[in-house]
Amino acid sequence: MTRRILICAALGALLGAVPSAVVGQEAGPVWRVPVTGVVELGLAPFIERSVAEATAAGAVALVLDMDTPGGRVDAAERISDALTDATIPVYTLVNRRAYSAGALIALSTDRIYMRPGSVIGAATPVDGGGQKAPEKIVSAMRSQMRALAEASGLDPEVAAAMVDEDIEIEGVVDAGKLLTLTTEEAVEIGYADEVDDFGSLVQELGHAGATVLTASANWAERVVRFFSNPVVSPFLLTLGFLGLLTEIKTPSFGVAGVAGVLSLALFFGSHMIIGLAGLEDIIVFVVGLALVGIEVFLIPGFGIFGLLGAVGIMAGLYLSMLSDLAVSADFTRAGLVLSTTVVLIAVSAWALIRTLPGSSRLAKSGVFLLARTDRDTGYESAVTRSDLVGRTGRAITDLRPSGTALIGEERVDVVSESSWITVGTPVRVVSAEGYRHVVRQVTESELVEAGPAEA
Repeated sequence: MTRRILICAALGALLGAVPSAVVGQEAGPVWRVPVTGVVELGLAPFIERSVAEATAAGAVALVLDMDTPGGRVDAAERISDALTDATIPVYTLVNRRAYSAGALIALSTDRIYMRPGSVIGAATPVDGGGQKAPEKIVSAMRSQMRALAEASGLDPEVAAAMVDEDIEIEGVVDAGKLLTLTTEEAVEIGYADEVDDFGSLVQELGHAGATVLTASANWAERVVRFFSNPVVSPFLLTLGFLGLLTEIKTPSFGVAGVAGVLSLALFFGSHMIIGLAGLEDIIVFVVGLALVGIEVFLIPGFGIFGLLGAVGIMAGLYLSMLSDLAVSADFTRAGLVLSTTVVLIAVSAWALIRTLPGSSRLAKSGVFLLARTDRDTGYESAVTRSDLVGRTGRAITDLRPSGTALIGEERVDVVSESSWITVGTPVRVVSAEGYRHVVRQVTESELVEAGPAEA
């Protein structure tokens, strides 16, 4: 009995030692997500995917390794939604700077950690000129920051003071000054904890033995960021419109049409993914194209359908580059993209008109003729019948204004000089210009005087 007890005790001690030996082993990894540089709309899909992948992999924590001067408010709000909806613990390591939109993103996580010498705050939205955004945008940002702080059990007034310089907090910030907290100040008021580096943070979270996986942008996200760049967008639109215009002038759907449709699809697709373009913007654009098509193919000239179509196309493109929280810088950027597109289309069309007719490759394909076929070089579209001028005859069809007349015993295609002429009316040829024979109505007496040879 004593031996059995000793054996059980030894087994119990051994089994009890197993968890302590693997206390550092974790069921899942720690997911590290770099948030560096300007916060722009292309960052939102990357963080959304990172949260989804970390959750699917059973990560024990997701840490935003942040060093950002801020960026777009609409992008920060989309990222904030993804973080607050996450079902795994999410933390922020302020690795030097978390200004403006970065502060909003940091407050969306479960806890903020800061390295020594780091700062967080200065979250007032500004326009492209560095001026404070309209009160509507500031109010939305202020309320969002306050709500996030309340959800994390932090003082909401401190978060609001990062947005609004009119808020005064005794011992923290004076009225008229925007709040920006250093690491020591944030720790003192309970807004953050201090850690030396990322490794120290992992140990602080109790996951010292966990595998650390670093997220990186995939090729699709890089492509979306590239095509949604304001520098690239005008070239996409130019290629798209030139492709469609070229296709209208050709008898079948070919390479130009495919290139045009693909370019426009890349423009709208990339802007939809980053959250700028919506279905309604695409509908406005397509309706504009349809109206222009009606004007080109069904109604001659340029009238109300063409004008409305042009407005629809421009409006669809313009709106697809604006978000719900657009500031003056966004409006300016969208206008600049459209203006650049118009200039590029005009320059490209001029260059094509100048160079394509001289292309030997297109000449071989029959699209263009390199040889001149004008009258000065001896080419005529029809033989000029000057012998018909002055002769009389009779209209054998109604001339409205074109038709056929019998001049002598010859049927000649003619066109009335002015008024419509009914069948059977005497006419006289007044001019002959190649295939175009102009006639004028004459009286019966004039026809008789002309004699049977002419009539």
